[in-house]
Amino acid sequence: MGDRHKVVVVGAGFGGLSAAKALHRADVDVTLINGTTHHLFQPLLYQVATGILSEGEIAVPVREILKKQDNAEVLIGHVADVDVDGRTVTATAPNGTEYQVGYDTLIVAAGASQSYFGNDHFAQYAPGMKTVDDALELRGRIFGAFEMAELETDPEAVQRWLTFVVVGGGPTGVEMAGQIAELAHRTLPGQFRRIDPRQARVILVDAVDAVLPTFGGKLSEKAKHQLEKIGVEVQLGTKVVGVDGTGITVETAQGRQRIESVTKIWAAGVAAPAISRRVAEAAGAEVDRAGRVMVNPDCTVPGHPEIFVVGDMMSLDRLPGVAQVAIQTGTYAGRTVAARVAGKPALAPFAYRDKGSMATISRFSAIASTGGMKFSGFTAWMMWLVVHLMYLVGFKNRVSAVGHWFVSFLGRGRSERVTTAQQVMAREAIQQVTAAGELVKAGRPE
Repeated sequence: MGDRHKVVVVGAGFGGLSAAKALHRADVDVTLINGTTHHLFQPLLYQVATGILSEGEIAVPVREILKKQDNAEVLIGHVADVDVDGRTVTATAPNGTEYQVGYDTLIVAAGASQSYFGNDHFAQYAPGMKTVDDALELRGRIFGAFEMAELETDPEAVQRWLTFVVVGGGPTGVEMAGQIAELAHRTLPGQFRRIDPRQARVILVDAVDAVLPTFGGKLSEKAKHQLEKIGVEVQLGTKVVGVDGTGITVETAQGRQRIESVTKIWAAGVAAPAISRRVAEAAGAEVDRAGRVMVNPDCTVPGHPEIFVVGDMMSLDRLPGVAQVAIQTGTYAGRTVAARVAGKPALAPFAYRDKGSMATISRFSAIASTGGMKFSGFTAWMMWLVVHLMYLVGFKNRVSAVGHWFVSFLGRGRSERVTTAQQVMAREAIQQVTAAGELVKAGRPE
């Protein structure tokens, strides 16, 4: 690295990577800092969790992606602090070592974290799905639940293991519930001798009154109908108020109810990461209710044109927290910096191009909304397939993904069902179930 204009990019998600790549011909030195060594294609994490894809097919080493970009370096670490006056960021490496990197321009694209709406203790029993580690743990919990059910002799215990609760009716929750239902009804029947996987209950709960509400009434209703058709119980207007090792407590218009379930998955709500508030505090900026930094129309922090906040971390014109927003704002920030360094006129304020939304429900069934047109069923599923292949990074990833989709969607298999002994069930969950077994039999105390 020389003495050229220094750009630090925080995060290697869609936003950060797009920003770094947009600077590939600029007369700048780029330092990209990320908490992991890989770029993650988050929209397909649920397929890792349900045994369709391997983690390597949706997670690509950042160094491999940027290997031909000579003006970029990659450092591993979690950025914990920003010195606005000194123009440095402080990061912590996996071994605990702290280091500082100076910048002339800072682009913060650290993504979003799971939100439990003030109930962070739910995470122990209902993991979210934001990282590869999350997906692998969920894979162990899901497949491990069937294995544990096979060992049980108490019918009530069997049912607890075979009841899967997915919290959240957005795309992630719908896709996860649909795939667990397909596992139970298509993939696993005939592979067990004591249990029938088809007796599994898959319950999707959400406090709102519709699944996939952002798609509109017609598509939302079609999604709900298709979920119910493949065996998912959809419980709307249902707020989760308690989660423990053996179930959840929900609140409905009829009062509080208990759902006995060992395997719970949290797919409801996102929040800005801690670095978001730190940047806002350091720069004297405001944040919205979700902790996202409120930015100018050019994605810069008010009063600090050298600091860009993009993607899920920014609050601008009520833009949704989706991959396209991150890609477009990241690219915009990179091009803006390149224009500044080259002495070119400033770019026009950022304008989002909505390319549409889509979500899968089950094999050959999806919904999509693009350009004012709405699609459902097989047509939408084919659109989903093409779009996701386009955005998977790397030719080898696309080829292997197609092979695994062929096995899972045309056949009944799952190519990536292997879990380690540590993943079969989280230690805490096993302890909770074991300790609670006698309490359940004797009658749960109030």
